[in-house]
Amino acid sequence: MTTAPQTSTLSYFKWSFIVTGVGLALGAWLGWTTTGTLGGMATVFFICTVLAVLEISLSFDNAIVNANKLKEMTPVWQQRFLTWGILIAVFGMRIVFPLLIVVIAAQIGPIDALVLAAARPEEYARIMNEAHLPIAAFGGTFLMMVGLKFFFDHEKDVHWIGVLERNLSRFASIKGVEIAFVLTVILVFSSLLEGEESTTFVYCAIYGLLTFLAVEVVGGLLDASQQTMNAAAKGGLGAFIYLEVLDASFSFDGVIGAFALTQNLFVIAIGLGIGAMYVRSMTIMLVEKGTLAEYRYLEHGAFYAILILSVIMYVQTLFHIPEVITGLGGAALIGISLWSSIRHNRREQLSGAH
Repeated sequence: MTTAPQTSTLSYFKWSFIVTGVGLALGAWLGWTTTGTLGGMATVFFICTVLAVLEISLSFDNAIVNANKLKEMTPVWQQRFLTWGILIAVFGMRIVFPLLIVVIAAQIGPIDALVLAAARPEEYARIMNEAHLPIAAFGGTFLMMVGLKFFFDHEKDVHWIGVLERNLSRFASIKGVEIAFVLTVILVFSSLLEGEESTTFVYCAIYGLLTFLAVEVVGGLLDASQQTMNAAAKGGLGAFIYLEVLDASFSFDGVIGAFALTQNLFVIAIGLGIGAMYVRSMTIMLVEKGTLAEYRYLEHGAFYAILILSVIMYVQTLFHIPEVITGLGGAALIGISLWSSIRHNRREQLSGAH
């Protein structure tokens, strides 16, 4: 007997394909009930498809970083993240988060926000777009710290872009160097904004920085206490919280960008929810197949993509950058890092053969 079908690449995406079918059917039904025309149904179906592709393209790096953290977690906590964590990501970030922004910004109740999304989607979209600056400042700062932490690591001994990464690794011995760098970037961008926007940017960016540091401290304490109780339990609740906040930061850009395509919250939830399932499938595949170990520069490409995404989120406080550029840029970096990894493996095989 063979177990090949169970470990084939396609088998990892079984649930993603099922959710895609159900989601697109739901999108088509939603289009028909809201417009009553075949053209309206086809339009909503198409928007759901584009949103799913957008989310997948924006989330290649998310899946790789998730896999990087998950490989350190116990099987129990891996399963918890891949079930409860993904449910939080799909429903929390794609439905509850946009509603929460409107609740806070418009100072109305959650039910009123839901009614607003259903009955007056253009007003709902306007409030969401107005909240873009604080979201970009917060999420951009958090992601910048995530990316810099990977490179400012004195124990890091695998370097993709050698000249740059060796120097960053060397500077890692200076305490707080990445925080100083991020604070400098915050000051530069805040100086390009005016009045209240500048103040809002600084405050939200600082909150993003403090959130990263708080998650690091809380995660370290939780995992340390678990390790005391059971040496095998390291990488539990603390790592789970870290991954949830990280996923939220990745989701900011996709959720806000989705309003450029449609103002319907439910269509956005369907499209981005489909994309989130593919992120889950990619994460499981990367962990179980050991792809990160096999392709040594793949992580590097993901973290460079994170840093570029963080800068793009900052730049978007000044002017709009199409989401397709963000998605393609990240995917291109990961593709180049994969190609570099394959070339490295071939060189190793040739040198081993000799």
